[in-house]
Amino acid sequence: MDLGLQGKRALVTGASKGIGLAVARRLLAEDVLVVDGSRESSEELNALSKDSGVVHFDVDLSGSEGPARLVEAALSGGPIDILVNNAGAVTPRLGGFLSVTDEQWAKTIALSFMAAVRTTRAVLPHMIDRRGGSIVNNASVNASLPDPLVIDYSAAKGALANFTKALSKEVGSHGIRVNAVSPGPVSTALWLGQQGVAAAVSAAQGADPDDVADRAVKDTATGRFTTPEEVADLIVFLASTRVSNVTGANYLIDGGLTQSL
Repeated sequence: MDLGLQGKRALVTGASKGIGLAVARRLLAEDVLVVDGSRESSEELNALSKDSGVVHFDVDLSGSEGPARLVEAALSGGPIDILVNNAGAVTPRLGGFLSVTDEQWAKTIALSFMAAVRTTRAVLPHMIDRRGGSIVNNASVNASLPDPLVIDYSAAKGALANFTKALSKEVGSHGIRVNAVSPGPVSTALWLGQQGVAAAVSAAQGADPDDVADRAVKDTATGRFTTPEEVADLIVFLASTRVSNVTGANYLIDGGLTQSL
């Protein structure tokens, strides 16, 4: 299927690993020019930069000025047709709600919500001037399935889902679409790495990390983690011209974990 993306330019935040890296690879397969903004690069992203010309910028997107600097740098190389707001992080709150400090709340909201708001704010005038663009925000199943273990992350992703819908109503008349995806547990380092959620929870509970991971997906219909590539396929499809009348949507990709209509 031709997604109509050849020759377009995409800005992807947090493309050095996990879902963001998978998105970059999928976009490259569609002959899209990819610009990444993340705190630091990675061996995998460096390889893409060498082989496929991905442009990477080191930037702290949790700061108030970082997103605007990233967009300015990205625009210096050409127009931005697609923005994928992927940057985010989650820390299990093993001590419960009362253990979460104001500083921790602010840090989570800054990276998992405000980074997307600020990056969008910086790129939107450019898209309005060009009368077109596609924005895809990486939210989370926790936007609609709040979990006390990640209470601040759930709140931030709920805000991102709301932001997506609200903004889509404002900018649709300018030819700009704004959508979101909400993955459930994904087989990335964020979940399964040595410093990931499963490891942190298992250490606190004296459990095996594999058991923690199994419990995370036991209520799914598929009984497994979603892969980063599966999330990337959905994001790139939403960014494409094949769904040019889809906007304000939030697509779950959680293996059937969410059971409500």
